[in-house]
Amino acid sequence: MATISLLITSAPLMSQSAHSALRFAQTVVQSEHTLQGVFFYSEGVHNANGLQLTPSDEHRLYAAWCELALQHGCPLLVCVTAATKRGILSIKDAKENDLNHTTLEAPFQSVGLGELSELIHSSDRLIQF
Repeated sequence: MATISLLITSAPLMSQSAHSALRFAQTVVQSEHTLQGVFFYSEGVHNANGLQLTPSDEHRLYAAWCELALQHGCPLLVCVTAATKRGILSIKDAKENDLNHTTLEAPFQSVGLGELSELIHSSDRLIQF
């Protein structure tokens, strides 16, 4: 059994990578392996934007990530610096910047790059999408 972590650097609508990452994560949690966590970085932070409106005939990637986290206890970690640069703000970040709107909510968590380092250290494999 391996402990696997994912690094997502692809936006949900830019390519198939974010969808492939989700399918891979779903496969890991249903196998004998452990999904240690998912870290969203660079353009990948767009996956955590809670204001995404997906047409009914398309796969709802945001909802699927939330479901994965809630059903399997997998942390969804979002780089705070990359997210705030792209307008993806937690309640804390919005308050610190005197803004009224937030786009990052649980189960996604706003974290620093130190969390990525810990995720890498505690995993057998890091796979980037």
